[in-house]
Amino acid sequence: MGGHRDHFAGLPVTFLNESVDAPDEVAWLLYDEPDVIEGETESDLPGGLESLLTRHDPALVRALAISGYGASHAPGVLAAYADRLPGLRSVFLGLAEAEQWEISWIRQGDITPLLEAYPRLERLEVRGSHGLELRPFAHDHLRVLRFESGGLPPEVVRALGACTFPALEHLELWLGVEEYGGGATVADLEGVLSGVGTPALRRLGLRDSPIQDDIAAAVAAAPVVTRLEELSLGMGALTDRGAEALLSGQPLTHLRRLDLRHHYLGEEMMTRVRQALPGVEVDLEEARFEPGEWTYVAVSE
Repeated sequence: MGGHRDHFAGLPVTFLNESVDAPDEVAWLLYDEPDVIEGETESDLPGGLESLLTRHDPALVRALAISGYGASHAPGVLAAYADRLPGLRSVFLGLAEAEQWEISWIRQGDITPLLEAYPRLERLEVRGSHGLELRPFAHDHLRVLRFESGGLPPEVVRALGACTFPALEHLELWLGVEEYGGGATVADLEGVLSGVGTPALRRLGLRDSPIQDDIAAAVAAAPVVTRLEELSLGMGALTDRGAEALLSGQPLTHLRRLDLRHHYLGEEMMTRVRQALPGVEVDLEEARFEPGEWTYVAVSE
């Protein structure tokens, strides 16, 4: 979940000038904000879309990955092209790598118009959260929704809990830290943990939080957990306290996979977790436990 992306939605990410035999079997890489360092605010996306739609049958454009120094224009621009992109099913906003641009610097905007304009969209992934907004809404076909950030705004977390996604199977939130726009509390996650708006959810990631222990305690009693096949609470400051809460809560033996990668569990607790879930694939890699050391999340700036 995360890292360098040379594939998106199971398709190779392909530059606009590359020659391809099957345009519906690639994810086209286009650019939104070209250079915010120099103060440029115009988007390159309309020009890229015009070039793409001139070269290829618009009905065969199924996946777009939007790069640049930000993707704040992309939701509005793509919404304006909805009639010309009838086959679009997957969108990645903010495909900027760490060596190019820190994740906390990637600019986003209100993604609601994009989702409203594409009622048959199946996958949306968002990297970065500076300026990110979302309004509660209903979407009948979205199956995968992921947010990679060092600080997901609490307002966005609450809006997600108020949305209705009857087809959503995979929801992943990198919650991050307050210093970079995060700071979501357990109360902000109540809507997500209730599972009311996501009856088909099978994979849930609540990751990268400094309050991972409190989140684990809430998950231990959350209604949504009973329908999950995969649960990820990794990348954050999970300690023995949070793991104890998980083991003391509702059964997790129905899970296929429990991802706790990047954690602060001691050796004894790691053994207890494995023994309590013998039929579950448990990821306890990247153990960070050092007595007296401070804890930190995997992704912040």
